[in-house]
Amino acid sequence: MSTILAIDQGTSGTKAIVVDTVDGTLAIAEEAVRPAYLDGGGVEQDPGELLNSVLGAGRRAVAAAGRPIDCVALANQGETVLAWDPATGAPLSAAIVWQDRRAERICAELADHAAWVAQRTGLVLDPYFSAPKMAWLRRHVTRQGVVTTTDTWLVHHLTGAFVTDAATASRSLLLGLDAVDWDPELAELFGLTGERLPRIVACDEIVGTTRAFGDEVPVAGLIVDQQAALLAEACLAPGTAKCTYGTGAFLLANTGSTAVRSASGLTTSVAWRAAGGTPYCVDGQVYTAASAIRWMQDLGFLGTATDLDAVAARDAEGVLCVPALAGLAAPWWRPAATATFTGMTLSTRREHLVRAVLEGIAAQVAELCRLVEADLGAPVTRLRADGGLTGSRTLMQAQADLAQVPVDIYPSGHATALGAAALARLALSPGLGLTEAVGAWRPATVHEPVWPADRAAEFRARWIATVEAYPGKGGTP
Repeated sequence: MSTILAIDQGTSGTKAIVVDTVDGTLAIAEEAVRPAYLDGGGVEQDPGELLNSVLGAGRRAVAAAGRPIDCVALANQGETVLAWDPATGAPLSAAIVWQDRRAERICAELADHAAWVAQRTGLVLDPYFSAPKMAWLRRHVTRQGVVTTTDTWLVHHLTGAFVTDAATASRSLLLGLDAVDWDPELAELFGLTGERLPRIVACDEIVGTTRAFGDEVPVAGLIVDQQAALLAEACLAPGTAKCTYGTGAFLLANTGSTAVRSASGLTTSVAWRAAGGTPYCVDGQVYTAASAIRWMQDLGFLGTATDLDAVAARDAEGVLCVPALAGLAAPWWRPAATATFTGMTLSTRREHLVRAVLEGIAAQVAELCRLVEADLGAPVTRLRADGGLTGSRTLMQAQADLAQVPVDIYPSGHATALGAAALARLALSPGLGLTEAVGAWRPATVHEPVWPADRAAEFRARWIATVEAYPGKGGTP
């Protein structure tokens, strides 16, 4: 039995859990981190706050568990970058969050190379990914030190190592997807020639040791957050899919050993490198999910996210919402897109607007399901779901109805951390298989579709027409 401290460093908070295979989750500690939303599309975090949240949550979880840990695992928020001094570990910039849009001009300058970049990386040329933000930092903030994703910086503080995992590296626009290695031609394209890039490691590799949480223990189980959840939900076979409903909503489907190049505007990444294998996944992103709920809270539409089901109307009465509060990601890639409500009348009330926002989130995820099916050449027969918003029966039922598939709710709110823990377990016991390391699970709830297929198709057609009609169509098609 191995006792793992698994840390999920996310956009709006850091969660630490202590878990073992016999007693399950022993302790949980969380610390909030709040991004700063700036004029001009900037989204930043204080690196010191990120590090302190990792150390603080981790130490409180270990203390609450009351037993020694055998390993520390770390899942990270993916495409958030910063500049820092490798000699001291001191940050040289703010952390530029994955939602930041200030690198749009850099992507526009490289638009003629978009098809080549997509073929080489599996990704779309967009500021969402790491390299444009890295280039922006080099142009506008500092030429000093190194510029990396936040996982590399956090692991350096824990162990002194200079590494990133294969899944996180595949979200950078600097990695050749087939070779799973840094690509000098991509670095040159983004003006990053000569940059010191971290060593790419397997997700189940021990990268060093740390005393940050007590006795010296190994650090392993490094992985980007969405792929960690894909693993935790046992999406191990090609065609299995999950959606995480967090700050944004992220749908991923395992494609096995094939690095599918999407024909429909989705992206392809390394799912994980572990147990001697490197499967891939195709994914689509919805930029605003829980962040749209927080926006409604700020407007006074509801008190907390737990009020969603009580406040949302049973029917939106014709109101449609495209909740593009931070632009539209896959498959439209319109960074300038803005949110819209249509179909409102004098009888429209807040409960109709709340319902419309939830249906708008579900409609975008349903469209991603359709596009994943096109790329896989096979239907998505079930959708596994995790994240805080899965607690809303209204949203999850809308998801089942609009996607026309059953939605299986993951029984834990800690899928990302549990995925990292499974990889740490593999690192400590290399003889384990992936299935054994992840373990079996049963859905806490299953939401079956109740809408007939023609009603779902009609709604989705009206919603797509609204997306295509409203202003804010700028960006990469």
